[in-house]
Amino acid sequence: MIVLVVILALIFFYVISVYNSLQALKTQIKASIQEIGNQLKRQAGLIPNLEVAVKGQLKHEQGIYKMLTEARQSVAKADASGTAKDIDQALSKIQNLIPQIQVVVESNPELKANETITKFMDELTDTADKLTYARRSVIDLSQSFNEKLVVFPSNLIAKLFGFKEEKGLMTSSSGAHLEVSSEEEKSPKVNL
Repeated sequence: MIVLVVILALIFFYVISVYNSLQALKTQIKASIQEIGNQLKRQAGLIPNLEVAVKGQLKHEQGIYKMLTEARQSVAKADASGTAKDIDQALSKIQNLIPQIQVVVESNPELKANETITKFMDELTDTADKLTYARRSVIDLSQSFNEKLVVFPSNLIAKLFGFKEEKGLMTSSSGAHLEVSSEEEKSPKVNL
């Protein structure tokens, strides 16, 4: 009699253990799907703003380089021609550009386009990695859950409590969507 009670108690605790692990996996799958939505929204909001910032920095620095190039070209022309008129024009152009360049450089003493672009690329990579990780989590958790539905003896307990297969990662192209717009699903196009 004691042996029968112990066996029934072990079976009872095993059933509870399998049931709880299935419920925990379902909860983790839902949370992972929400994390994908979270990362898609992050991407949709962050990347366009970073793109605008990088474009602004590049435009700012291009203005400085354009002014310097024009001054260098006028000096080269004056040097090649050797005429007083060309030298006078080059000198005048440089004298007019120096205050403009000083104002720009004083307001931003370090030109940082290369650093800004590097940070932008790092952020793009980080965002893509976070999305990949979130998707991978959904795939792994769904696989673990669905495995328990088909492996003996946990499949008996799953059927007893009516657990159904989790579809895993579904995108808008397959019909199911999780409150993330199709626009947010697209990878942003960067145009610098």
